[in-house]
Amino acid sequence: MSKWVFLRGLMREARHWGEFPELFRATVPEADITLLELPGNGRLHKERSPARVEDMTEACRRQLVSQGILPPYHLFALSLGAMVAVDWAARYPQEVAGCVLLNTSLRPVSPFYQRLRPRNYPTLLTLAMPGLRQRNFARQESLLLQLTSNRCATQADVLTAWIGYQRDHPVSYSNAWRQLYAAMRYRAPQHAPSMPLLILAGGADRLIDPRCSLNLAHLWQAPLAVQAAAGHDLTLDAGDWVAEQVRNWLAAIPAQAGETADAGFVSLD
Repeated sequence: MSKWVFLRGLMREARHWGEFPELFRATVPEADITLLELPGNGRLHKERSPARVEDMTEACRRQLVSQGILPPYHLFALSLGAMVAVDWAARYPQEVAGCVLLNTSLRPVSPFYQRLRPRNYPTLLTLAMPGLRQRNFARQESLLLQLTSNRCATQADVLTAWIGYQRDHPVSYSNAWRQLYAAMRYRAPQHAPSMPLLILAGGADRLIDPRCSLNLAHLWQAPLAVQAAAGHDLTLDAGDWVAEQVRNWLAAIPAQAGETADAGFVSLD
């Protein structure tokens, strides 16, 4: 069995993976999956969110050790979670066997207007108003679902679940801002981490520009696959496709120690 650690993004918790972990297990049977929470989200919603990605990494490492789950790990991470994965892989390469990075955006690899599309600024500022966040979870989660999903934005069952998650584990106004601040200030290493990498992107991401993934793949000469119709929440919009990409990537990683896989750019529908 290989150990996989799943990391979600800004203001999201482990339950937002939905049915994807089971789908992933069915596609990658050797995967032993652990769903972590970033401090301030989910079961850890009462904790103070770190204002640095590096401190989020340390919190994740402590969680795993406390559960007796020892490295090496494969990191499977979306958005802010992928920033944590990059930091983890860069600073503790001996703990990371591989990384799958979904719809992430890193400074200085991409400019600010690609890292967060300017047309979303008003919506995000509205969501950051304390009164609204405390008063109307339904409106908040509806707006977030519309921003992040192209397939499920009108599906009542997904929205109902998301509203329930927020009512169970409300993310505080201050924690949301600290997470956003951490994402804005994190600076990616110039050189790629040493372990195998796979970069996946939604070609119709309305939250961040898909060019952020292209820029990173080009800089690091890492394999890239793009699902043309998917939005920011890639596992929600195209879960089967994501799992298949990971399975194919794992199969292509050389089994012989010391070999390196050829990096390439792949665009898939």
